Amino acid sequence: MRQIRTGIAFCMAALLVLVMAACSNNAGQAKVEASTEADFRLVNSEKGEIKIPAHPTRVVGLSVVYPEFLQALGVTPVAVQNYQEEFPTYLQEPFKDTLKMGIAKTPNFEMILSSNPDLILAPAWWAGKDYDQLSGIAPTVLLPERQDWRDELKDIAAVLDKKEAAEKVIQELEDYEAKAKLKLDELVGNETVLYVRVMQNSLVLNGDQVDRGKFIHTTLGLEMIPNFPEQSPSISLEKLPEYNPDHLIIQLNKEDNAEIKQTYEDMLASPLWKNMNAVKKNQVITMGDKDWFNVGMSPMANRYAVDVVLEAFEGKSK
Repeated sequence: MRQIRTGIAFCMAALLVLVMAACSNNAGQAKVEASTEADFRLVNSEKGEIKIPAHPTRVVGLSVVYPEFLQALGVTPVAVQNYQEEFPTYLQEPFKDTLKMGIAKTPNFEMILSSNPDLILAPAWWAGKDYDQLSGIAPTVLLPERQDWRDELKDIAAVLDKKEAAEKVIQELEDYEAKAKLKLDELVGNETVLYVRVMQNSLVLNGDQVDRGKFIHTTLGLEMIPNFPEQSPSISLEKLPEYNPDHLIIQLNKEDNAEIKQTYEDMLASPLWKNMNAVKKNQVITMGDKDWFNVGMSPMANRYAVDVVLEAFEGKSK
């Protein structure tokens, strides 16, 4: 009888150990599942709610301007689209390990895959047709088209849970620009400024209707020439003296393009150019295209351009 009771007690003890172990495993599994869920968030996109990592670290921005928004928010992208062969000056150091994918009508899926992203951000107007392939690589958030870069920055900040950081970026830049505007008013006053982009065999005048011109004339307050055309016109060199501003800002549309270089050299050699007021007064400022490509469309580009413009006009005033 004692042997029977001992056997029963042993069996009950063994059963109790198994039950406790099962409970422990269930609790552990529940904890793992809860922890896994906590590692993700739901965010809004043009495709509805999307599940993304709570703290993405390998982000791809599929736009020539999205990478700048990411960097402004403290997130260095692992792969980017680049229109210019080299990154602008202000991104060369932070992007030294960032993969360049060039620019095309369709994303480079192979290069995106090789960058091993955990999140892809893309404008819906450009990448909507490629959503299925992109989302097969990593969670992909399609964002709406915006007219103001501040709204684009806020959209990306909402995805990354960095709304306060975006507001800080915007406010600090606005304060910086306001101080520069006051300084330029002291340096330049009511003297007129014309912003000209050198294209292949033509010149394009940028007024306050376009992003770069709006930055020059509205953000920094530099005076436009009287009766500036309603649209930003493409003109020949022969027409440029008709506008004859006090100051010229010249930007080559692409610095390594042979035809654009030739147009620029022909302009510099022309008697029409040499007789313009800004040229005779040595009040011509030349800007690099890769550094000015996103001016008016990015906080990082704008801040860089503020410094360049201030330095240029301070140099002309000495």
